Amino acid sequence: MTKTTAKSAHTGPLAPVEFEEDFIAGLRQLFEEKIAFNHLLGLRITSLTAERATARIDMRPDLVGHYAHNRIHGGVIAAGLDAMGGLAVMAAIGARHMDEAPAQRLHRFAKLGTIDLRIDYLRPGISDHFELRAEVLRLGSRVASTRMEFLGADGKLFSTGAAAYIVS
Repeated sequence: MTKTTAKSAHTGPLAPVEFEEDFIAGLRQLFEEKIAFNHLLGLRITSLTAERATARIDMRPDLVGHYAHNRIHGGVIAAGLDAMGGLAVMAAIGARHMDEAPAQRLHRFAKLGTIDLRIDYLRPGISDHFELRAEVLRLGSRVASTRMEFLGADGKLFSTGAAAYIVS
């Protein structure tokens, strides 16, 4: 869960990055507990590397968007994918600054914010739980671009997303 590779500061080959347990625990607490809306959605990190973040949402009655079909609300999908894009950016920033202490890296996320978000709803979200995935396409000095996916328990793709985040 914590071992991954990331581009070095130079344009050389990929170098291994291993997040410290303190960094993972701090990021998990920030994402799952301190961001109250993520807590309300029930977002739980399942995997985190410098390149990809994965989480899960369990279906609950208060997340239903259409009562007759028991499908998840589109706003839950959009909010979940937006949160996942932000989490992927946090991990990428953390990997970029491995020379800093974990606590110092966690303070870098104070200015992170969504500046553009696009969600494509491909099919109705009907499942007992959902997997959310996000990856960073580009991490610049001011803006990061991400791609996200929202899948059912069987791995069927329900929605995709793309977003840009301010990072400085």
